[in-house]
Amino acid sequence: MEKIISNLYKIIKRAENLIDLEECIKTYMHEVFATLLGDVFTQLDQAIKKQKQETGWTVIRDDEKTVQFTFGSVTFRHTSMRDGKGECRHPLDEWLGLRKYQRHSSLVEVKVAEMASEMDYREAARVLKEWTAVNLSHTTVGSIVRHVGEAQAQADQEMVEELEEAASLPEGKEVDFLYAEADGVFVRGTEKKKSHEVRHAVIHEGWDRNGKRVSLRNPKVIMTMQDTAEFWKEVQAFTAHHYSLENAQMVSNSDGGAGYTAEKFQEAFSQSKYPVLNQLDPYHVSQALNRTFGAGKNPFKDGVRKAINEHNQDDFKLWVDTFESTLEEEKTIEKLNSFRTYITQNWDRIFDWREKVENPPKDARSLGAMESNQRHISFRMKKRGMHWSKAGGEGMVKVIQGILNGTLRNVYLKHQTKRSKRKQRHVKQTVRIAQILRQPTRTSVGIKQGSISIYTAHSSAIGKLMKSFR
Repeated sequence: MEKIISNLYKIIKRAENLIDLEECIKTYMHEVFATLLGDVFTQLDQAIKKQKQETGWTVIRDDEKTVQFTFGSVTFRHTSMRDGKGECRHPLDEWLGLRKYQRHSSLVEVKVAEMASEMDYREAARVLKEWTAVNLSHTTVGSIVRHVGEAQAQADQEMVEELEEAASLPEGKEVDFLYAEADGVFVRGTEKKKSHEVRHAVIHEGWDRNGKRVSLRNPKVIMTMQDTAEFWKEVQAFTAHHYSLENAQMVSNSDGGAGYTAEKFQEAFSQSKYPVLNQLDPYHVSQALNRTFGAGKNPFKDGVRKAINEHNQDDFKLWVDTFESTLEEEKTIEKLNSFRTYITQNWDRIFDWREKVENPPKDARSLGAMESNQRHISFRMKKRGMHWSKAGGEGMVKVIQGILNGTLRNVYLKHQTKRSKRKQRHVKQTVRIAQILRQPTRTSVGIKQGSISIYTAHSSAIGKLMKSFR
């Protein structure tokens, strides 16, 4: 402690201003903590090695390992040992929960992934360097995002496999109504003129009002770049693990595009004894009207909209045919025909779900939250000409999913250690911290006594000097 205080005095003396002082103290603090933690890890390694040797493990070699923590690079010694089965293992790394070849701490990896979900990789690396002792390249940030996202993807896949192998459905929360919306977002791929679709579903239990603000109640998301079949498997598995749908009325909403049809929702939520209500997304209807008739006011547009809202198919055909008679350009006519086909094919899905159920909830609202929720993807992955590989994009959307659902850190730690909580407690119990901190005792030998022979008379000057020391 005296050495630390002395070094702080030296830093204060050298600093030219308060900014330099704080930066130097922060750097010194990081160095001290990194050194101390490295010493503690080395002592832990020695204690664990001793215990493992008592159980028959043998030492292979003693190496140095460096791991980047938020407060600096920690270097320590860890022992490679051969267990009873002859396998090479690092017991200290297992005790700490470090992967083989891991060079960044768990907190660093998770924080990097969380930051990268809101800013580009270069900016995330710059901010980390400014505020912590972590110095990464933007390519390393991308690798970490893929690794952390892989943990979330693996957890989702395990849910799917568990549901497929289970003899019965898991017990979940019982609700009267459950709402689901699904759509896709296209992001640019790394190959020329090729894009990837991010398939996205939002599941929620209703709406909460805070003054004039309305928010979804307990919203959960499923995101993936996998194919349509895998996406709906994840939706079904996630819903089955969290809800008991036998007595729940499922209400769904989509644009009716390929992969998001009413049949897909019915199959995913087939546990419910009620037919799944699937309505055409009002936003896409409005968007189709604007593309066909223009964004401004138009009597034909108003007439078509009124016919759709009143669900009057005869009036709809009349207004569309009348508008077509005024057109001359082929492209405009093709656009109108596409609109007519889109509405006609989805005519039975154009309704307000609240009119289809006997007792809708008092706080019931029209569906259509998907477009605002898509911003979590579009704001991060569709700006400044970004391009994504399949692996990089999947890692990013899984990180975003884990953050929104509040599951990212838990699934990452589970993926990191690959141990159950019970096994983790057993591993921790193999070494007691008290054993590390206990210092070996030494037998006291007392005060040593002796004398120096002078070989002269006590009356001499030297003799008198010796008497004065007694």
